[in-house]
Amino acid sequence: MIKKHYEFSLSLRLTHWLRVLAIIILTFTGFYIAVPFIAPALNMDEPNNYLYALMRSWHIIFGFLLIATTIGKFYLFVFDKQSKGERASFWDFISPKMWFKQIKYYLLVGSHAHLKGTYNPLQFMAYTGIFVALLVICITGLILHVNVYHEGLGGLLYGTLKPLEVMVGGLAMVREIHHICMWIFLIFLPIHIYLVIFNSVYGKKGDMDSIISGYKWEEDNK
Repeated sequence: MIKKHYEFSLSLRLTHWLRVLAIIILTFTGFYIAVPFIAPALNMDEPNNYLYALMRSWHIIFGFLLIATTIGKFYLFVFDKQSKGERASFWDFISPKMWFKQIKYYLLVGSHAHLKGTYNPLQFMAYTGIFVALLVICITGLILHVNVYHEGLGGLLYGTLKPLEVMVGGLAMVREIHHICMWIFLIFLPIHIYLVIFNSVYGKKGDMDSIISGYKWEEDNK
């Protein structure tokens, strides 16, 4: 018997889609900041248009949104009652048997394993790696921020983040790590979308719908 199961809380879904929005805007504005590829339209009333400054402003705004949602996601993972399934995924991750069953499923030679948690071992590994990349891109973004804005939050964090900048080899290396993390997201995104669609179509459990509605379809073993 198939039963509807509430998988993702509203808070988790909101932080997910806000991160998606932030990453899209940050990628576009980040590319522009690195290599300005749009020439602003000039006119007599506003000869400069300050398009580069506008892109920097949006990058900063959505950068802090990404930081906020990353902190929010960490809080939900640790403390949210509805996220207990995500925490339980760790036990599937360290189980060789679950790895074997999941690989067989993706190779179309086996059925989907019955999971203890929300994510299968490959998903848990990928999402953990992405979360680490999020932390790194947020920290490197803050290091770049405090070297431009020396008042307010920038001034407050400067003394804390400066040793990290020196530790990794200076601002040029910080910027390089920042860019590498962006490419991790760009590579992950199409793979993530493909696997979610694959699981939705092949597994018929509503994986793609669940991040919108919060519900998945599971076999009731009772």
